Amino acid sequence: MTKIVLVAACALVDADGRILLAQRPEGKSMAGLWEFPGGKVEQGERPEETLIRELREELAIEVNEACLAPLTFASHTYEDFHLLMPLFICRRWNGVPRGQENQELKWVRAVRLRDYPMPPADEPLIPHLMEAV
Repeated sequence: MTKIVLVAACALVDADGRILLAQRPEGKSMAGLWEFPGGKVEQGERPEETLIRELREELAIEVNEACLAPLTFASHTYEDFHLLMPLFICRRWNGVPRGQENQELKWVRAVRLRDYPMPPADEPLIPHLMEAV
């Protein structure tokens, strides 16, 4: 039986309509690939709570739950697990995103997202973001 992993991700969109990408640091699986910030949903946690916690830990920003809007989701089978990943879009937060885990950050226009190598589960999210931004 395949293990299902629930991960919440967020497309932070700035005032210029650019989307924040974070590069997976060395030592993590799929290191060097670009992804939307977020993380694994812990036991008893809602995806929105996960994003508030992860965005605080990873980027040192504060997000209000009311500013997280569900956009779409990814459902992707990897070799040893199945990833289910709701993607939220957020246009308002407090603070300036800064990588707290030595990850590189880039603000990218939606039409340029394909220029950045991403994990296979993230790629199908790009057309939805292109429509939304």
